[in-house]
Amino acid sequence: MIPEKTIKELINKHSILEKDLSTGSIDKKIFAEKSKEYSDLNEIVEDAKKYIAYEKDKHELEKILQDQNTDQELINMAQTELTNLKIQYEKNEKKLKLFLLPKDEADKKNAIIEIRAGTGGLEASLFAADLFKMYEKISHKKKWFLELISISKSEAGGLKEVIASIKGTNIYSTLKYESGVHRVQRVPDTETQGRVHTSAATVAVLPEAEEVDLKINETDLRIDVFRAGGPGGQSVNTTDSAVRITHIPSGLSVSQQDEKSQHKNKAKGMKILRARLYELERSRIDQERSEDRKSKIGTGDRSERIRTYNFPQGRVTDHRINLTLHKLEEFLEGEAFDEIIESLSLKAQEESLSKL
Repeated sequence: MIPEKTIKELINKHSILEKDLSTGSIDKKIFAEKSKEYSDLNEIVEDAKKYIAYEKDKHELEKILQDQNTDQELINMAQTELTNLKIQYEKNEKKLKLFLLPKDEADKKNAIIEIRAGTGGLEASLFAADLFKMYEKISHKKKWFLELISISKSEAGGLKEVIASIKGTNIYSTLKYESGVHRVQRVPDTETQGRVHTSAATVAVLPEAEEVDLKINETDLRIDVFRAGGPGGQSVNTTDSAVRITHIPSGLSVSQQDEKSQHKNKAKGMKILRARLYELERSRIDQERSEDRKSKIGTGDRSERIRTYNFPQGRVTDHRINLTLHKLEEFLEGEAFDEIIESLSLKAQEESLSKL
């Protein structure tokens, strides 16, 4: 049971915000913040009022049921209403508990997604390319903006590694469940015997950190410049445009050479480094707070096999929630993606609620 004081504070906060916003005298800098808070409370305030009124409403109905002079029809109506009231009370309690769960500030952030070919050679790199195309299609459908940061290609159109930034609304809250090992089972084009091969690619999704989220001292960085390798035109390969940034305290290192400009390569490298350091700090704090972090949905453990894409059977299976969809083609087109994400999100919420 949620303390009545907590629920009353929510209702009171909603009332205060409503008055403040109606005056029109709020500073523009905090108007958007207060409007968002009011909008969030607006979705739950009626449920909160019903939750508070439950005991009183229940008592009134029980009085009718206990009255010896009440006719049978009224008793039946009161009994039905009491049953519905209890069902609604339980629903409201769950909604309020979810609302009161600690919010992950990173959920609202943009994300950096890193995809790397794993075991399986050329087939793994082709699968990494398929995964990247899937996230491109999802981004397009959701009207997110995907910007390529770094790409390393293999033979036959595959990808050894690709890093991209995805911007939009609540990106990280949607994509954070994608971190882990993605496994594919299919017959490669090069297989003459028709045998099914298993390959893998790893996906890491990091919340994009702003400078205000993480202070990086220049003295903690070692920046090396060198000549970019591989294709890219004369100006790329004949100047020291490539950059390697090493964060000395953590040992994390990022190399960037896709741009012709050393300045642009450094900016992109810092974006990746900042995201990795931010996630490292978040993981450290989470580990301190929770000993059972590894059992949770969406921990971002990159060594965990999270999903299998089976082409012969046309299915995609998420191992964390034992959910199988026989919609592999649709999933890779970004069509059935939300079905799995919503199930993962619900499971994560249930885990959090069970610990309250």
